[in-house]
Amino acid sequence: MNPASALGAIFFAFCSYLGQVTQLAGETFGSILAGRVRIGLTLRQISHIGFGSQMVVIVTGAFTGAVFTAQTFFQFARLNMESAVGPVISVAMCRELGPVLTGLMVAGRVGAAMSAELGTMKVTQQIDALRALAVHPVDYLVVPRALAMIISVPLLVGECIFFGIFSGYLVATKVLGVESAYYMMNMYKFTEAEDIFMGVIKGFVFAVIIVFISCREGLHARDGAVGVGRATTEAVVIGSLAVLISNFFLTMLLNIFFPAGVS
Repeated sequence: MNPASALGAIFFAFCSYLGQVTQLAGETFGSILAGRVRIGLTLRQISHIGFGSQMVVIVTGAFTGAVFTAQTFFQFARLNMESAVGPVISVAMCRELGPVLTGLMVAGRVGAAMSAELGTMKVTQQIDALRALAVHPVDYLVVPRALAMIISVPLLVGECIFFGIFSGYLVATKVLGVESAYYMMNMYKFTEAEDIFMGVIKGFVFAVIIVFISCREGLHARDGAVGVGRATTEAVVIGSLAVLISNFFLTMLLNIFFPAGVS
């Protein structure tokens, strides 16, 4: 196969995959707008996704904020700008680190679980049994997970941001000796509500990306246990890459509406 044919095949496969994910998203949002929502299943998924992911998100945000604070302080101390550590940490956590880290953690924990569960149902013909019982698989399986992700991930992003900023404050003031009053004053001065909005919007977009990629992989699993394992791996890898890639374009787009450093 020549390079042109190989590139064409890759492009065709990408467009086909994107079309399948978009079609699944369209069916899901259509079911939501039509009111075909199972409240009990949705609440159960919120508990599993939101409450179950809290600890990993909190630990990730806290220690990332702590180590980022330390590295920022070491560099700023050379310029006698120790009091500027606070706003750098808060803005970075709100705009970038909080939503991205949350997206990656959720993709690894929840995305893998979704893909494995739906993939197991697919290869054991449980999804075909749902259709035989006149139950639409998207309504029963995908809609509750999509709603739970859309509700839970922005809240998890907020938690990650809070604990990242809080741990950064503790490291800066209690360990590295930054004056608490200057730290807090500068942080409040240079951190705007738009920074938080940007992080929450990213969390919403990442939730949509992760849930539909994971559900697509699970619903297309085949070849038994090997296929379920492959679908789970692909859900995590593709979901994580999609979060990182989309984050760049979201940053460039949202910065038009929420420009950084503008009061």
